Amino acid sequence: MLGVNKFKKLTMTTAIAAGFAMAASTAQAGPLETIDLSKSPEGPNGNAAQSVDEISISSGEAAAVKGKKYKAALVWHASGDWVNAVTKGAKTKFEELGIEVVATTDAQFDSARQASDVENVMALNPDIILTLVVDPVSGGAAFKPAVDKGTELVLLSNPIAGYKPNSEYTGIVTDDMYGMGVAAAEMMSDGIGGEGNIGFIYHDASYFITNNRDNAFRTAIQEKHNDIKIVSEKGFTEEGQTFELASAMILQNPDLKGIYVAWDVAAEGVIEALRAQGRRDVKVITHDLGQNNALDMIKQGNMYGTVADRPFEIGQAMAMLGVYGLLDKESPAFSVVGYDKVTKENLAITWEKSLRRPIPEKLSEALK
Repeated sequence: MLGVNKFKKLTMTTAIAAGFAMAASTAQAGPLETIDLSKSPEGPNGNAAQSVDEISISSGEAAAVKGKKYKAALVWHASGDWVNAVTKGAKTKFEELGIEVVATTDAQFDSARQASDVENVMALNPDIILTLVVDPVSGGAAFKPAVDKGTELVLLSNPIAGYKPNSEYTGIVTDDMYGMGVAAAEMMSDGIGGEGNIGFIYHDASYFITNNRDNAFRTAIQEKHNDIKIVSEKGFTEEGQTFELASAMILQNPDLKGIYVAWDVAAEGVIEALRAQGRRDVKVITHDLGQNNALDMIKQGNMYGTVADRPFEIGQAMAMLGVYGLLDKESPAFSVVGYDKVTKENLAITWEKSLRRPIPEKLSEALK
């Protein structure tokens, strides 16, 4: 997803404080809602999701772009494996089309720093900017110089308040949020043998991607897995809270067979709590890839499985939407990438498929 699994404890706090609250038009309002899983996910402006596979240009359009010496800038929110994979996907596509990437920035989840990054990047006159905006509210002012100059703006996951697709920005690319939540519910069922009591540790903040994934999991358990009961629900806003939440959850519900937690790094605290209480029998399901939990999975610890998105494909799709803007071609407002269920058996393959780099040596050795 959008790299939520790469948030550090401090940066997550900063991000929420900086205003990750979504605009009033957001299709999904917040945590702990039942959603209609028969429908496709909707974007923040109510636009129906479409697959990134539908984003394409003709050979003639590609040729028209190649000769123009266009420039692009990647104005990111953070750094890390996930962002690196998005960057790699974007750069690969831009290189194919003869577009030079003149800047790649890291705001470290600081909205003021991101505003400064935009100002610095605009001095290089990019024709395209790809970004995940740190603060959807103040981001409107931060990116206004780019919009005013006619730069094609493509968004990753987060909207910008007041901005519209094919107007201030071309489109948004993100995860198949409902699909990932449903897949996590299926993995929970597999992990605990199809029945039993589980805990649900969700992201208790108004954040578009995590809310939709969490709600999709919760709804899928309630509607599709009747022999599994969520007997404890606890929300967190900082990753560091999950150790205490999981510890209390286990003590209050000793018959738990599984725990869902919103993303990978937050799940590390849950794994730690289970180890501390000697509960190797409780299976954990989460989203995204991280080395610590992957190692636990390999060693057949508490981490049963995770659902991983495809950031390389996100980067490629975002680059293509930037080209749509250059061609004055109508862009899909809200596009989503696929996902993979990840267990020990397919970890090496899906790691490379998701992040487009070999599995780390530490994990590769453990798999042997």
